[in-house]
Amino acid sequence: MQLTEAQKQKFFEHGVLKLPGIVSQELVRCARRAVNANLGENGMHPDDLPRLRAQSYCPGLSGERVITDLYNASPLRDIAEQMIGAGQIKPVNGGQIALRFPRPVDPPELVFRPHLDGMYSPTNGVKEGTIGNFTALVGVYLSDVPEPNSGNFTTWNGTHRLYEEYFREHGPQSLLNGMPPVELPEPEQFMGQARDAALVHYQIAHGIAPNIASDTRYAVFFRLSHVEHDQNHWSCMTDIWQEWAGMRAFKR
Repeated sequence: MQLTEAQKQKFFEHGVLKLPGIVSQELVRCARRAVNANLGENGMHPDDLPRLRAQSYCPGLSGERVITDLYNASPLRDIAEQMIGAGQIKPVNGGQIALRFPRPVDPPELVFRPHLDGMYSPTNGVKEGTIGNFTALVGVYLSDVPEPNSGNFTTWNGTHRLYEEYFREHGPQSLLNGMPPVELPEPEQFMGQARDAALVHYQIAHGIAPNIASDTRYAVFFRLSHVEHDQNHWSCMTDIWQEWAGMRAFKR
């Protein structure tokens, strides 16, 4: 699949590109079956739930090919290289298995909490005093999510540019103090079907909608890093297209 200039322009503006039906039904079926089989065999201890929710469910499965093939053996890998550069992405050897279970009762209000990945919390495995940033986030739905407030992946589109301006003024290390205090646009919930995916710039605020539906939301997320990301660690936060060779024509 070759991306169009219109798709790249939309990504430039929004920092998010939706890719309907991009992953094959067979890859999605195998991944979801493996997740359900793993849950059936191993279960989940209640004490582990905060860590599993923050890092990955079925952690022993997250590096298996049945999960990584959702990216490596699908058109997503080529699409990411069209944007970031051929041969410019570190190998993807694992994915975050992200399940969002229905709530037993509806909350009194629907709360959306935007974040950037790589910020420390007691349960997410990020070392305190560091920012574990990367280049791009790729999410793949393994289940249909046709309605809002069903555990939808949620983005605040355009925030990659807002945060770029903020970090240029205050320094990227300011993220260690918490999310930048900038006025955010309205959140957009990703509704779609199993096989749909999204390519998301690292610096897009995102989160999860509450799940007041009747079904669990199944998804897998991959975090992509440019091969030179270690040396670009801070500079790519003040130059958001530094690691995106396929987007340089849109820089202004």
